[in-house]
Amino acid sequence: MSSLPTRRSLLRAGMGLTLAGAGLSVAGPALPAVAAGPAMAAGQSGTPLCDRPGDSASQQGLGSGDLAIPYYREHDGTWGYVFGDAWTGTRQSGEYIGSPVMLNQASFDASGATPISFTWAMPTGGRAGQLFAYGHDTDNGYGHEVSRIPNDCIEFGGRTYIQYTSVHTWDPPAGYDGSLMSGVAYSDDHGVTWHDYDYRWAGDLQGANQSLYGMWSFAGIDPDGWLYVFSKRWNGTHKNTADGGAIQLFRIRPDDFRDGNFGAQQNWAHLGGSWQWTTAAPPSVILTGHNTGEFSVKRINGTYCMSYFDVDMGAICTRTAPRPDAVWSIPVPQITALTVPNLYGGYIHPGSASATSLTLIVSQWNGTVGTPYRVLQFDGIRP
Repeated sequence: MSSLPTRRSLLRAGMGLTLAGAGLSVAGPALPAVAAGPAMAAGQSGTPLCDRPGDSASQQGLGSGDLAIPYYREHDGTWGYVFGDAWTGTRQSGEYIGSPVMLNQASFDASGATPISFTWAMPTGGRAGQLFAYGHDTDNGYGHEVSRIPNDCIEFGGRTYIQYTSVHTWDPPAGYDGSLMSGVAYSDDHGVTWHDYDYRWAGDLQGANQSLYGMWSFAGIDPDGWLYVFSKRWNGTHKNTADGGAIQLFRIRPDDFRDGNFGAQQNWAHLGGSWQWTTAAPPSVILTGHNTGEFSVKRINGTYCMSYFDVDMGAICTRTAPRPDAVWSIPVPQITALTVPNLYGGYIHPGSASATSLTLIVSQWNGTVGTPYRVLQFDGIRP
């Protein structure tokens, strides 16, 4: 896809405006093996949630943005949506706000009858602002970074977490992922102020090209008490030719995660001829296939649902499994570039009606200033 290669130059332009294969047995078939998507999904065009003058996003200070990763704010039963690079005006006009940016919603209608409407913004209602304190297109002490892009957000135990990737370049050479590093930031005031854990996962520029810890998705805390996390190579550029669709799985106790004791994770690995949870080996790759971009895994009414952007197909695909470490169903293409040109993202709303009626948040942008730069809501998706 050509959605994001020019994003670095666009970021600079925005700031200028301001200032002037085969899957392993545990996972089932490889990503290229796909089933036909439901006719309902193929016919949907999606409901725009930003990039329209006077809409609820603009009333909170965000004119245009992408991603809008949804998460449940368990402390008060509301919902948060974490955007990537955002502007105050439509179609990347006005002031460049930064990334990540958060808008919130008091209540969510899982039926889709009432589209998402944003009620307030972080750090305060009506004035959306960048959540993290760092500079763009500069060295903040770790190497040159263009932007910090959120991959997922979760709240538990009174603390909110965002896993992000620091992007070194939006146009990496073939075989490189273009990342600087990845990290986890946390907030103890429900998203107003943020801090970084000291530990970070090295990326391309720091000598760890194609790290499988580049992009994470928090599947949630299972009834067994473990927080399950899926992760993959950074490919938010959609230009990582070596991505290969590889996804791994690990789990960690919520208290260890809160303490930043990331070394306490257990890994789902193929060791000694069998699949097992272990600390004696790193996670094994559980899925491979087409190059993939953004992905999302959530436990919906007891079923684990996965959504991801298949870069090669130009489609948002879904899969399901009864457990994180069980066999995953074959991919189903749900929304394609034929009906939604220049799409990417595809995040599962954790408040979806059921595992057979998902709400997906999909991004749309063709990489050119002045064109739609927005997120769309799709409902009733059957994976």
